[in-house]
Amino acid sequence: METIVIEGVELHLVEPDQVPMSWVGQPELVTQVLAAWLVLGEDDLPLSPRLLGKPGIGKTTLAYHAGRVSDRPVYLFQATMDTRPEDLIVTPVISEERQIRYTASPVVSAMIKGGVAVIDEGNRMSEKSWASLAPLLDSRRYVESIVAGIKIKAHPDFRLCTTMNDDASTFELPEYIHSRLQPQIHIDFPEREEERLILKKNLPFADDKILDYVVGFLQAAHGADERYSVRDGINIARYALKRFARDGGGQETAGEPKRTKAVYLKEAASMILDATAAEYFKELLDKVGHEKD
Repeated sequence: METIVIEGVELHLVEPDQVPMSWVGQPELVTQVLAAWLVLGEDDLPLSPRLLGKPGIGKTTLAYHAGRVSDRPVYLFQATMDTRPEDLIVTPVISEERQIRYTASPVVSAMIKGGVAVIDEGNRMSEKSWASLAPLLDSRRYVESIVAGIKIKAHPDFRLCTTMNDDASTFELPEYIHSRLQPQIHIDFPEREEERLILKKNLPFADDKILDYVVGFLQAAHGADERYSVRDGINIARYALKRFARDGGGQETAGEPKRTKAVYLKEAASMILDATAAEYFKELLDKVGHEKD
């Protein structure tokens, strides 16, 4: 673990995240994030955008992809209702030698290394936690660790982005935090062709018919203003294909007729989501007929 000394205190830094996330389609959204991080001159400062949208729509993937495109290491921090200010900055831990060791959070590690910090589901954090980051999000560009007794300044290349779900189980952030997390970038459901590309990227082992079924389900659900996301579609397809493979490719069992992948999709929709989702699949399959897989 890399270490650095700040004001006489040794900090242990965490490694950047290396995760298999790939953003597909909607290049305009990537451009919007990169534009927010751009610095136009000596007196300019980068902005810290917040990405808004329904759960599972790809906000974290977009932020991670934009960070990698900007040629910076990316550090992911998962926010929760229990996140404390010290979790965001520096945490003291007891080492094997029974000494106190100070560990920098992913946010602070990104600050020091000139990387990108992505605070995921940021509106699940309380105001107290956000307040500890307030000086980082304006022209001061630093945080203070009460635990370690040090002030940590951000590298000029440091950038920050937060994702926020638009559901009800979140905190209302005060205006002084909202004004620092700008601009707002809204992510909506992708168009049919882009959604199919996302599915293809995440389900390379699925045949075209399965992809068409799932895209049809998602597009119908979007049209009815359901909250089902492409992540839900991926999970439905993955589980249906696992069931199909586990059952011997839908072979006849105990006198029952062979079951097609389409039937497994409908059942998976009910188990992954709910009966309403399964009904969408039923209507879709009734339209196209139960073709052989």
